[in-house]
Formats: sequence, structure tokens, C-alpha cells
Amino acid sequence: MTFTRRTLLGAAATGVAGLPSPFAMAQQERVLRYGISMADIPQTTGQPDRGAGAYQFTGHTIYDPLVAWEMDVGDRPGKLMPGLATSWEADPADRRKWVFRLRQGVKFHDGSDFDADAVIWNFEKVLNNQAPHFDQRQAAQVRPRLPSVASYRKVDAMTVEVTTRAVDSFFPYQMLWFLISSPAQYERLGRSWDRFAQEPSGTGPFRLARLVPRERAELVRNTGYWDPRRMPKVDRVVLVVAPETTTRSNALISGQVDIIESPAPDLLPRLRQGGARIVENVTPHVWNYHLSLLEGSPWRDVRLRRAANLAINREEVVALLNGLGKPAVGVVDPSSPWFGRPEFQVRTDIDAARRLVQEAGFSRQNPLRTRFIVPTGGSGQMLSMPMNEYIQSAWREVGIAVEFQVVELEVLYTAWRQGAAGDISRAGNITANNVAYLTSDPLYAFIRFFHSNQIAPVGVNYGHYRDAEMDGMLDAAMASFDTAEQDAIMRRVHEKVVNEALWVFVVHDTNPKALGRNVRGYVPAQHWFQDLTTLS
Repeated sequence: MTFTRRTLLGAAATGVAGLPSPFAMAQQERVLRYGISMADIPQTTGQPDRGAGAYQFTGHTIYDPLVAWEMDVGDRPGKLMPGLATSWEADPADRRKWVFRLRQGVKFHDGSDFDADAVIWNFEKVLNNQAPHFDQRQAAQVRPRLPSVASYRKVDAMTVEVTTRAVDSFFPYQMLWFLISSPAQYERLGRSWDRFAQEPSGTGPFRLARLVPRERAELVRNTGYWDPRRMPKVDRVVLVVAPETTTRSNALISGQVDIIESPAPDLLPRLRQGGARIVENVTPHVWNYHLSLLEGSPWRDVRLRRAANLAINREEVVALLNGLGKPAVGVVDPSSPWFGRPEFQVRTDIDAARRLVQEAGFSRQNPLRTRFIVPTGGSGQMLSMPMNEYIQSAWREVGIAVEFQVVELEVLYTAWRQGAAGDISRAGNITANNVAYLTSDPLYAFIRFFHSNQIAPVGVNYGHYRDAEMDGMLDAAMASFDTAEQDAIMRRVHEKVVNEALWVFVVHDTNPKALGRNVRGYVPAQHWFQDLTTLS
């Protein structure tokens, strides 16, 4: 544990500006400083921006979902568990209707009561653009994560019913992303989301004490938190914006922060020498290129899609990461129950890649020229530019010349949500994006990317993939409430995705963290959701 009595020296030297003065807090306060890889503090109003990794910082700290994810286990995948809803079930008479029974006695940080009215108000703020409190910034983040919601209603003071567009057995997984903020606080602050961002109120284990955009956020323990199992073990967590990998790692080495995400691979020996522990775990997450299949895209040719996969030496990419990754040969790892037995083997075969490129009419002398949109960095994007540049070089050797449009992460997410036919991709002649994907459940691994009713901007089928056989399989899986049957269908889905090489599969992340010598208790969950209350 790092105490505020410790002098914070050398902040300017490490490039981590604006760290809090130790004299600004109580002398014995237990403070933990976390260097995060994002260029800004994620949104604090209830629905974080900057991707799934942001939920650990301003999502599951300040807020709670109705349906929660088990985050305090690291030796197996987590599972769905009660959050602000104690139970949920699909109505046997109409499987489209889901009933959520809400937790009694929960208070928002401002002291107001959590109830069914608050849940309906939160649905309205992101799904009803006619509602007076509708917030487009929050809606942009969570609406694509709630594709099945058709309607919602209050049944009684502590019961809510949500109707889905069709029977969807995976619907509870969507509710993991829907966080509940306080209607009373919004009213108290003059119905201003800008003011709410500075003084947010949720039901979560932390309260926001201070926010300095693009610099830091300070979270303090919510002593009245409803779940004793998630009561924070520290008094204050300071989230320090440190998007540059080397700067972030040096901040830990010099003692300016106590924990960082995504340490610089080339600094791992120095980190370990200084007493830091490198913690990583199996993570359902794939770093990939999602290809456009629109008319006119070169990637409509399966030969080129397969060639792009065969040209990459994934072991060398992992070596570039100093071992902080695992080669990806599909959307999910071969250990997954959904992997199946694809006929196309994702591997390194430069000669085969060249032959396929030549069959498609290109060569090293006459390369395919195209453009991808990629991020400067950010949580989940690993070592973004070095990885992209390495793969760019590998493709050049087989006759694929890719130019990168490099953007900040949230711009990339905007392009992704718009899809391959959206304004950003069309204006830049973009034929693929480089958003790294969470793949923890069938919805997040397959349905949102490959069902035709999820074509962007409705969902995040970025590439506009349409296939009747695929739709049929996904519909059958959503209609089934039998896990074994769901898994069998998903194996066939994954085989089809790999055989058609719908993405370029590169590596799976291991979600590495570097912990200072005094940090204890952290549980690295097998998910992009992580629980900061486990830090001590």
C-alpha cells in the first residue's frame, strides 16, 4: 500500500503531470495510484467511453449494472451473477419478456433510493432520443451493446420488464453493460450532464471526488456500499492518464504510480528488477483487423483474406510483446468450447500467401493498395503502432500494401460504430478497422459481428457481412436455452468465420498489469472487466 506521506518526486521527469499532492489528503489515507493507458479519463456520467477496458475505471467503480459479472476469480472464467437485480428470467409464456426483480435498500451516492423508476429513467436516457434527459454521448456508447431491447416497463416499485425484439437467450449478457446513474442527482444539478460528469452519483463501491480531464480522476471509498464483498480495500484510487507506454512504465519504476496497465515490453526486466510483479491471465480478447465486405472492397475476395492471415508470423508478434500475448488462430482460443474444427488453418505460410495474392491479380511489384484505420493506443489495443507497423511490413512482402490512418482511440470507436459504409471510413477509403474485441460470450464473440441484423450503425457488424446460413445458425442459438445446444451451434459458427477468413486474426491479449512492490490482493479476472475493489 502506498500512503500519501510518501513524497511524489520526479513527476515532470516521467511525463506524468498533475499527480495529487500528498499534503492535499489525510495523512493516513490509503491511496493507490493507477497509471491507465487512455488519453483521457473515460466518461463519468454512467456509460464510459473508450471501450470495454474503461468499465474497470469509471464504470464498475462508480456504478453497478442490473446483471453483474463475477470479477473476483482468476482461475476460471467468471459467470453472470446478481447485481442491482437479484434475479431475472424469461417469461415461459413469451420468451421475449424478461422480468428483473430489483435489490431492496440500495442508495445512490446522493442518498436517493434505487428503484424501478430509476431503471426506466436510465433506459430512457440512452434509448429514447425524445426523453428530456436523453444523452447522446452515453447513448453512443451503450446503445450498440443493447441491440435486443425493444421496450421496457415498470411492473411495480421493484420490478422491471424488458421485451426483446426476438427470443434471445443471451440477452442477460447485454445487461452487463447497462449501468445505473441517479435521476435525483441529475435533477439536483439542473439537468446538466456536464455538471453530472463532475459530480456523478451511482450505487457503486467508489464515489468520484475529483475529475481533471486528460489528467486524473480521484475515486474515494463509498462507505455505504450495499455489497460488503466488494467494499474497497483502499480509501482512494487516483487514476492517472498516461497513454504513452514507456512513460507509464517509467512512472511505476520511479514510484509515481503504484500499478499500471499494459507495461512496455522492453522495460519488463527493469520493472521486475525494481520489485514490480507482472500479472497476466487468460483473456477472451482478440487483436484483429475487421475487414470491409462492401461492394468495391478488395476483401470480398476470400483469397486475399486468407493471404492476409497467412502472411503474419504471430510468434514474432508475441516476441515483440515480450511474451505478453498469445497467437490467435480464430476469434476464440482453441481451448474454447466454441472453437470447433475449421478447415482453414490460420498459420504462417508466406509462399501460400504470395500464391493467393497472385491468383487475385496482385504481386510485390503490383501490390494491392488499401487503407486501414488504426489507433495510436489505448486499453485493449496492446502495443498498437509497433504491432501495426510490423504487420504492415509482413504484408508488403507478399504484395499487400496497407496505408494506415492513425487516430485517437475514441475516433476509431466512432468509425467502428458507423461501420464500413460510415462517413469516416468512406471519406478515408478505409477497408478495415483495428478495434480489438472482447469475446467472452456468444453475443460478444459472434452475434454482434456476423448477424446481418447487426450491420452498422444498428450494431457493430462493421464489415456489412450478410449470409443466410450464418443468420440461421445465430437465430437458432438465440432461440435455444440449452447450453450444450448453444455451444454446438457456436462451434459451427466459428468454423465458418475462420474458413471464410472474415477477419485477420493476430493475437489474444493477456491483459497484463505491472504492480508495485507494495500492492496486494489484485485478482486478474478472465475478462476485460476488472474489479479495483480487490486491490489492497
